[in-house]
Amino acid sequence: MKTGEELAPLEIAVTRTLIVAGAIASRDYQDVHHDAELAQEKGSPDIFMNILTTNGLVGRYVTDHFGPSAVLRRVAIRLGAPNYPGDTMVLSGTVTSVADDGTAEVSIVGDNGIGRHVTGSVTVGVPEGSA
Repeated sequence: MKTGEELAPLEIAVTRTLIVAGAIASRDYQDVHHDAELAQEKGSPDIFMNILTTNGLVGRYVTDHFGPSAVLRRVAIRLGAPNYPGDTMVLSGTVTSVADDGTAEVSIVGDNGIGRHVTGSVTVGVPEGSA
């Protein structure tokens, strides 16, 4: 693990099932995350992914890279373009700093077919010999 290290991109198919399951798992019952007709009435072309699902996917992306002993210390994200069903989100990341205690800061972006869905940073603890 070193500053400048790039994480391999991860392509995630944005399916209707993923959007609805993520909303249910995070107890976000807003209709725009599961009811296409009501989402359209509110001005959206379709249902869209909630921030908690994106947050979980970003965390998974980082821990998949650093391994099962990696511990998320902080996840800070901002959403942009919505993730709609039928699209693909591609996550990519770069290690921006590494501390002596094995903590790394990782810059994350996620793009879909209409633009940048997510930007943010993740602080992850990686025990010595794990990464």
